[in-house]
Amino acid sequence: MKRSTGFVMACLLALPVSAANAEDIKVKITPDLPSVTVKHKGKPVTIQRNQNKDNTVNPAFAKTSRACPPFCIQPAELAPGVETIAELEMLDYLKRVSEGDDSVLVIDSRTPDWVERGTIPGSINIPWTTLNIAESDPFTIADTLEKKFGAQPLEGLWDFNNAKTLVLFCNGMWCGQSPNNIKSLLKIGYPAHKIKWYRGGMQDWEILGLGTVK
Repeated sequence: MKRSTGFVMACLLALPVSAANAEDIKVKITPDLPSVTVKHKGKPVTIQRNQNKDNTVNPAFAKTSRACPPFCIQPAELAPGVETIAELEMLDYLKRVSEGDDSVLVIDSRTPDWVERGTIPGSINIPWTTLNIAESDPFTIADTLEKKFGAQPLEGLWDFNNAKTLVLFCNGMWCGQSPNNIKSLLKIGYPAHKIKWYRGGMQDWEILGLGTVK
């Protein structure tokens, strides 16, 4: 079976980019940034753009039209105080996490079937169904808040003083999975300034030729 260049690139991302061949990268992230190495499940992964200038977008993200609802265009500002970020900011957060900054967590909000097709290196999967009270349960939500996000129970409420900054994404500007996670967190009382939203998600990530892992 013929493999797409995107698939091959995803497989090659597990190989670190040396200082020598970094100079040969022609399609850089920025003029001064050829690649970024992060950790994914404890292993170093180098994120760089696809070097094939004839490469086209992953077919999974080439579709322009999906039924709305539920796949409606999301606003640029999802909620007051929640910062919307783009790729360079996302890379910065991924680098911080990989360098040991445990105050940040990058979250793929999609269901596991989507994550299996490819995700952003350095992220962890917390599906939107985990935090949604209609899909989950109070014990699972509380366990996630305390053990993964660093919130502390306080007399029936939550203390978010030492909670992590959460950077959430899903499939793109038409996807409701990370917005659902964010809205669920805000309802619980999670501070808006500790929530960042990568609105472009996997679609923009793939369009720019940035690498993924499976």
